[in-house]
Amino acid sequence: MKFSYNWICDLVPGLDVPPEPLMRLITMKTAECEGVEAVAAQLEGASAARVVVVEPIAGSHNLKAVVETARYGVKTVVCGAPNCRAGMRTLYLPVDKAVIQGVESDGMLASGSELGVNRDHTGIVELDGEFNLQPDAAIEVDNKSLTHRPDLWGHYGLAREVSALTHRSLRDPVNAALLPEGDAAINVEIADLALCPRYSALVFENVTVQPSPLWLQYRLEAIGLNPISNIVDVTNYVMAELAQPMHAFDADKLHGGAIVVRSARAGEKIVALNEESYQLSPSNLVIADSEEAIAIAGVIGGLHSAIGAGTRRIVLESACFNASSVRKTSVALKLRTDASMRFEKSQDPSNTVRGLGRAIELLQIVSPGIRLVGGVADRAAPPKTPPVIDLRVDWLVRKLGRPISAAEVRSILESLGFAVAESGPGAFRVTVPSWRATKDISIKDDLLEEVGRMIGYDSITPTAPLVEAVVPPDNPERLYYRRVRRMAADQGFTEVFNYSFLSEEMAGAFGLEPAHHLRVANPIASDQTVMRTSLLPRIWNNILENSKHFSVFRLFEIGREIHPRPQELPDEIPHLVAAIYSRDDDGAAGLFELKRLGECLMKDCDVQPAAARSFEHPQRAAVVHWRGQIVGRIFELHPSLGVEGRAAVLDLDLRLVEQLDRRETKYRSLRRFPVSAFDLSVVSPLREPVGDILKKLAAGAGTDLVEIEFVRQYSGAPLPQDRKSVSYRLTVGAPDRTLSSEEVGAIRARIIDQMRASGYDLRL
Repeated sequence: MKFSYNWICDLVPGLDVPPEPLMRLITMKTAECEGVEAVAAQLEGASAARVVVVEPIAGSHNLKAVVETARYGVKTVVCGAPNCRAGMRTLYLPVDKAVIQGVESDGMLASGSELGVNRDHTGIVELDGEFNLQPDAAIEVDNKSLTHRPDLWGHYGLAREVSALTHRSLRDPVNAALLPEGDAAINVEIADLALCPRYSALVFENVTVQPSPLWLQYRLEAIGLNPISNIVDVTNYVMAELAQPMHAFDADKLHGGAIVVRSARAGEKIVALNEESYQLSPSNLVIADSEEAIAIAGVIGGLHSAIGAGTRRIVLESACFNASSVRKTSVALKLRTDASMRFEKSQDPSNTVRGLGRAIELLQIVSPGIRLVGGVADRAAPPKTPPVIDLRVDWLVRKLGRPISAAEVRSILESLGFAVAESGPGAFRVTVPSWRATKDISIKDDLLEEVGRMIGYDSITPTAPLVEAVVPPDNPERLYYRRVRRMAADQGFTEVFNYSFLSEEMAGAFGLEPAHHLRVANPIASDQTVMRTSLLPRIWNNILENSKHFSVFRLFEIGREIHPRPQELPDEIPHLVAAIYSRDDDGAAGLFELKRLGECLMKDCDVQPAAARSFEHPQRAAVVHWRGQIVGRIFELHPSLGVEGRAAVLDLDLRLVEQLDRRETKYRSLRRFPVSAFDLSVVSPLREPVGDILKKLAAGAGTDLVEIEFVRQYSGAPLPQDRKSVSYRLTVGAPDRTLSSEEVGAIRARIIDQMRASGYDLRL
C-alpha cells in the first residue's frame, strides 16, 4: 500500500517532517513501512514553457521548437512528439545539450511518462492551467500491518495518525454542505442488510468524459493507480483518500429506475470491466438493475454499464459490504481488486455519504457543467451504538509500566478521534469512533495499546515483574519418574511417547476385551477408538515399525493404563514398559538385560517363571517379585505377533514400585574386618532356575554371608545332557573379627552338606 507524501502534507497543514523520518515514525508508532520511493524527481528542475515556433527538420519526423520557459528563458529543442505545435503550453526539462540531426537541442520537452506524472508516452505534456506540480515520495506500508485498521487504507486515515504523531492539525477534505437534499433520482433496494449494511448513490447529468487534469493523474500515479478518465479517476481518488471504494455506472445503460443489491441467481453470469466473464452463484452478492447484474458487489463493476466516451449521465454508488461476503466472493472468483482489499477489512458504513460529498467537489472540477439530479439515495441498516469503554488512568499506568498523566492520556486519545469524557478522578469514559469500531477497538486493553504506541514503547524501561515467586511443592511422583527415566536412559534405552488411544484390533491382539475399555466419543483416527488399558499394544507397534529400519534397538515408555470404574473416574495406573529387540540372536541376552534394568530400579528383585499369556513366548515368561509383591513381568513376545526377530519386554507397575520404594532404609556401617571368598559349582537339572540355587546357597551360608555373585553356567561333557553346572562366588565374614581359615572352611563345608541334603551334586 503506497501513500503520497505530498497528499499527506495537504491533509496535515504545516507538516515539516521529511519523508524518511516520517516513515520511521509511522513504523514505530502506527504500521510497519517497507521504504520510501522517490516519485517524479524530474519535476525538481521542470519549468512551464510555451512553444513559440515549430519548424520541421528535413528528412526527419522530428521538429525544431523554440520555447519560452518561465525559469530558463528562450530555448531551442528537438522534439519528436506528434502533438508539439506552436502556442501550446508544456513542460521543459533542462537536460544536457545534444546535436540531433544537425540541430543543437538545449534540453527537452517531456511526456507524462518521462516526468513520472502519468503513463502517457505518446506526446508531450499539455498544460491547461498553472504548473504547480512538485516531486513526491511514496511511503510504502506493509499491507499485513493494516489488516485490523480499515481506516488506514486511505490517506485521510494515515494523515490522522501523522497529525497525532506530530501534534499538527488535521484538515477534513469533505465538504458535507455539498450533499443535496430532496428526493433521490434513483431508488435503492437492499435484499439483505447483513450483507450490505449501507448503500448510497447520486445521479449526475451533463457529464463530460475526458482525461483528468494533470494534478489528478499525478496523484493517482504516485501511489501506483493508473489514470483512466476523469469520472473513473475521481472514484479512485476518493477510494485512495477516504478508504471508501466507489463506482460509477452509465445511467443510460441501466434498466428501470432502481438499483438492487441482491444475491446472484443460480447460473447468472457477468462480464466484468476486465473483459472476463464470471459464473456467479447465490453466495455472491451483486449490484443489479431490473434485468441483470451490473457489478459484483465490493469486487468489480460490469462492462455493460461502464463509463465510456459517450456517457452523459452517471449513477455514482458509495456502499459498504459485509467483509466476509466480499472475501469469499473474491477468493471464489480468483479476483482481487483495490476495492475488495478494502471491503475485506470491514469498512465504516458512515463513510459512504462522506465519499459522495468528496466526489461532488471533485467532479465539479474535472467535469465542468456537471449537474446533480435529485438528492442522495441512501439505504442503511440501523446504526450500531458506538462502544463506550471505561478507562482508569492508574490501571493504564500499571499496565504500561511508566507514569503518564490523565491529561496526556486524554490528549492522545482525542488526537486519534476518540471522544473522551471524565467519569471521575483519574477515570474516563471513552467513545470509540465509527472508523475504529468495526473490528479494532472494543476493550480497554485496546486503548492501552493506543496510548502505549503513541508515547513510544522505547520510553518504557524494561523491568522484571514485581510478582512474588513461590516455589511449588515437591511432586514426589514426578521426581520418581525422572529418576526412572534417567536410569533407563543410562542403560541405553530411548524413550518413546505414544497416544493413550488404541484400535479394537490392537487391543484384541493382546487378549484385551474392547468392551472393557473406555470408548472415545469422537476419535480423531480409526486406530484411536478406545483408551488403552495396557501400554503393550503401542510398544508392540513401535517394535514393528523400528524393526523395519534397525536390527538392534532398545526403547521404553512411561505412561498410564486407563481402567474404567463404575460410577467413578477411570483408574490411571502408571507403568514402565521397556523393550529390547534383536533381529539375529536368540533373545536370551535381552531378557537378562531387562532383568538388570529391573535390578537397577529395584535392588534385590527376584524373577520367577510363570505361565505365559497368549501374547507371551510359552517358554520365556516370568513375574518380577520385589519386597514380597509381584510388581511386573518379563517376557518375550510370541512369534505369532509378527515380529521378525526377538523382542524382550519388561512391564512394571510404577505405582506399586514407587510405594514399595518408599520403605525406610536402615543404615549399616562399613565393615572393619576383612572377608573371605570361595567358589562353589552346583550341578542341577538343566531347566532349574538359577535363582532357586542361589537362594539355597544363601540359606546355607546364613548370617555369615556377605555377598553371593553368579560366576558362570556350564552344560556339556562330562555332565549328562539333562544337567548343568552353575558356579557362584560366596563372600563370608564376621562383623566383629576376621574369620580364620578353619572357620571359613567350616562354613563352606556346612553349605556343601546342606546342598547335598537337598539333592544337589557339587563339583569340588
